Amino acid sequence: MLNFQFHTPTEFVFGRGTENLAGELVKKYGGTKVLIHYGGGSALRTGLYDKTVKSLEAAGLKHVALGGARPNPVDTLVYEGIELARREGVDFILGVGGGSAIDSSKAIAAGVPYEGDFWDFFAEKASPAKTIRLGCIVTLPATGTEGSDSAVITRSDGMLKRGMNSRFNRPLFSIMNPELTFTLPPWQTASGIADMMAHIMERYFTNTRHVDVTDRLGEALLTSIVNQAGIVMREPENYDARAEIMWAGTLAHNNLCGVGRETDFSVHKLEHELSAKWDVTHGAGLAALYPAWMQYQMPQNPMRLAQFAARVFGAEMNFEDPTVTAWDGIRRLAAFYTSIGMPVNLRELDARIGKSDIPELVAKVRRKKDGTVGSFRPLAEADLKNVFELAFDWKP
Repeated sequence: MLNFQFHTPTEFVFGRGTENLAGELVKKYGGTKVLIHYGGGSALRTGLYDKTVKSLEAAGLKHVALGGARPNPVDTLVYEGIELARREGVDFILGVGGGSAIDSSKAIAAGVPYEGDFWDFFAEKASPAKTIRLGCIVTLPATGTEGSDSAVITRSDGMLKRGMNSRFNRPLFSIMNPELTFTLPPWQTASGIADMMAHIMERYFTNTRHVDVTDRLGEALLTSIVNQAGIVMREPENYDARAEIMWAGTLAHNNLCGVGRETDFSVHKLEHELSAKWDVTHGAGLAALYPAWMQYQMPQNPMRLAQFAARVFGAEMNFEDPTVTAWDGIRRLAAFYTSIGMPVNLRELDARIGKSDIPELVAKVRRKKDGTVGSFRPLAEADLKNVFELAFDWKP
């Protein structure tokens, strides 16, 4: 196990009716004027926006609002939010929605006190030294951004999708009411499930030894997600199943499953180019890449993939030839994706994607200083091309 530091300062307020505590919590953390940043029309249609305003007003807090956050959030809305917050003297950002609204809120919060271009943080030219205060109300369990130190934004010029990690990104509080997820369309529910599973798997596929505790935590979360997924797909208003999925999504990406080990995140980097170019749903893009990535990575550490297959999906362990078990796990993962309506290759993901697009995708993938991506088996340029080509029409 490697040395690590683990700090999770976010206060999680979980359960029925907790959205009504927004004003009380903003006031508790010193906010006086709030920018409510939300997504499309769902916050308005469901009455969540009105509840939020009512709660803030009851606490004696002023507010302004900025809607329009969309999947794969873009920099143009962040610039608008920064300008609005500065002009109105906002001292607290309240993100209301899924990962897009909350990530956009994080970028606004970091950009307000910064004298330069907020994109410097995402281009790795600078790191936030401070932000204005931030909280959120979660309506889509997927990204885990409500408890993570990360945010992802797409730059309109060149359609570059990039992430920024900072301790300042962790919200002061996150309100999580599973009832707010009842009206999610099946596609969004399934995509969220694929996304949270990927957050665990990007940490699980590691070469670091003696990490059994974090292995078991990740396996327990993955098993619970798989077990509850079928229930929420069949019974979208099953509170208990929604609650299990919602909390699993948070634990998947607060780095509890990543401490003490080398992590990978290469599949996320490959997928970012898909959602930047075609605006595909992030979780679906991850599902379309993962089986091919696992197949390509199998020679690196077949026993690690076999352990995943046996402990998460109940595959029989073949100790003489762990590649047999590893293959079984890949097929079982793909079958699970299919069962919840997720794609397992790029052709299923979006018909617009062609093999001729692969060189452009490879060229844009964000790399480490040595030119590779990931750490389980670092992917050089030729490897990236091979993974995309394998994922194009991958079949079990």
